[in-house]
Amino acid sequence: MSKESKESKESTDVRESTDINKRTESTESTERTESKVCADQVITLPVGIRWNSHGLIPVIVQDGDTQEVLMLAYMNEEALKLTLKEKRAWYYSRSRQSLWLKGESSGNTQEVQDLRFDCDKDAILLTVKQKGVACHENFYSCFHYKAEEKDFTSLGTPHEVPTPSLGRTLELLAQVIHERNLERPEGSYTTYLFEKGIDKILKKVGEESAETIIAAKNASLEEIRYETADLFFHLLVMLEERGVGLEEIAKELQGRRK
Repeated sequence: MSKESKESKESTDVRESTDINKRTESTESTERTESKVCADQVITLPVGIRWNSHGLIPVIVQDGDTQEVLMLAYMNEEALKLTLKEKRAWYYSRSRQSLWLKGESSGNTQEVQDLRFDCDKDAILLTVKQKGVACHENFYSCFHYKAEEKDFTSLGTPHEVPTPSLGRTLELLAQVIHERNLERPEGSYTTYLFEKGIDKILKKVGEESAETIIAAKNASLEEIRYETADLFFHLLVMLEERGVGLEEIAKELQGRRK
């Protein structure tokens, strides 16, 4: 290669390298700008919220899994905007007169699942996924004092997180099974059942029914618990495959209470 050709090639390489760097810098700048715009996203609240005279609104907080009422807190406009934006529970402390993020120091955070206003739009029902306990006294719920004559009785024990009721557990499990049916993740046992079809599912229901009967005959509480759980699971898979919702079963069972 001649000296002139070599110099020309080097000059071209330099220009191309410079262009690439400029494009990279431009892309990074755009990404930073878009990130900042996202971070600074403006939250516009619905019209008609009825704040009290102090600019606050009461918030009833409910655990989405157990359906238990956890606490009563307050939000101002900024706390509500942060809650909607971050999907984390922010409140306003009336004593400290400042914002606070639930779980920031304790680690007992609240991930927002749903936020609703009442009919007068002067109170909020906040449904959350509670991590740990909600009460600053280390109880699961702030509502742990039962009123007795002339005294209070404390319910539960500190740091104890209750198990959701059987009905709620079945609802949550049915939701997971429904998601497996839609998404069919590889390696999932539930996916395997759906792909094998109704005959395989019914065979498993029959097997688990027989095993539950045997467990009951053996009078083993551990076996009964385990096999009944297996039976419930496969029944839920069958209901999902047949398109029967748990609410329909609930209605049928309600009728049998009479």
